[in-house]
This record gives sequence, structure tokens and C-alpha cells, in this order.
Amino acid sequence: MKIVSVNVGRPRENPWKAEGGLTYIDKRPVEGPVAVTEPGPKGDCSVGLAGDRVGDGRHHGGPDQAVYVYAQEDYAQFHTLIGREFWPGSFGENLTVSGYDVNDARVGERWAGPGGLVLQVTAPRVPCGTFRGWIDERGWLKTFTKEARPGPYLAVVSPGHVEAGAELEVVHRPEHDVSVAMFFRAAMGERDLIPRILATPELTESDAAFLRDRLGE
Repeated sequence: MKIVSVNVGRPRENPWKAEGGLTYIDKRPVEGPVAVTEPGPKGDCSVGLAGDRVGDGRHHGGPDQAVYVYAQEDYAQFHTLIGREFWPGSFGENLTVSGYDVNDARVGERWAGPGGLVLQVTAPRVPCGTFRGWIDERGWLKTFTKEARPGPYLAVVSPGHVEAGAELEVVHRPEHDVSVAMFFRAAMGERDLIPRILATPELTESDAAFLRDRLGE
């Protein structure tokens, strides 16, 4: 798959969160190579790309959500669906890519990139109030959920860098069939899928806890 754009967040006040604070969902394309390293622990608001952060460290960022990826092809689908143009970074993703169905990527799948970079698919993006407010489209969360095109989060296995025009190569695809889209559907209401996803060896402890919480365990 090709990296179309590398996007880094600009801090801004978050009017969609009761307690306020900053949000970095306003991602903008940047030029040149950007270093990618494993971020600090969840809670310190760090992410994988140099120069970027999250505003809500409790729910975002950390090693399992180091990099967020979205595909141009999925933007095109939403454009067709609601008649609105979306640009690289519109959904707050770090990397906008093309040429690969990122929602069909499997949990534990690995992608290699420039400078020795290796990323591993962990989980889908689950929409929050800030995302809904940022997009500002009537019924957006229902639309986003129904389409099941969430884009994946990835962990950093080996550091490297990213830049527009570079390629990411799938170098490992697990034998199981638990995809990003399936995980998303389970998290957003199809609870019967959760036991199947919990049995996935590559599932992180934090994502397993998230799904068990969805089951009320």
C-alpha cells in the first residue's frame, strides 16, 4: 500500500468534551520523513509519530494505539454516501493510505516500511464524542458504525520513519480470520462475535479487557 499523506495533530480546545482540555484530532499533512517510535505508556498522551500527541490520554494513545491509519478508498465511500468531501487527516489519522483494504487487515498483521519500520495491527478505531463533534454530520456515529470502515490502530514493533509516497508492505498475515472490521462490529454491538475475537492469540491485553467490558464481565 502507498502512503498518500503523513498527518500530525494541531492542538486545539476540545468543545465536545465535558471537562474540556485539548484535542489533537485536527491532523494536517506534513512534508518530509517523520520518525516513528514506540510511545510511552497509555496515559501520558504520547503516540508513535514525532510531533504528535493525543488530548485524552485515558482513552487514546499509548503502545497499542501508536499509529492510526485510514484509506482513501474508504473516504471515497463516505463521499458517495453522504456527498461530503474528506481530505487526508479528516478522521484524525496519522497515515492516509491507498491500494489496500485496511479494514480487512487481521489483528496481529504486520506491515514493514522505511528505515526498518515494522507496525502491527492491534484494533479498530472506536468512535467517540470528540470524533462525532469534529465531523459535525447529523447521525454520524450511526453512519460510521453501519459502514464498519473504522481504520486500524497499529503498534510499533520496530522504529523507522514514514513519508508521503513511501510504501508499506504486508509482511505477516495471521492464519485466523479476525479482521479489523469484525473487531469493530463486535465492539459496536455484535456481541456474539466477542468470544471469537477474545480467542485471537495476537489480541492485546488492553483490547481483551475492553471487549470483556463490552460483555459486562
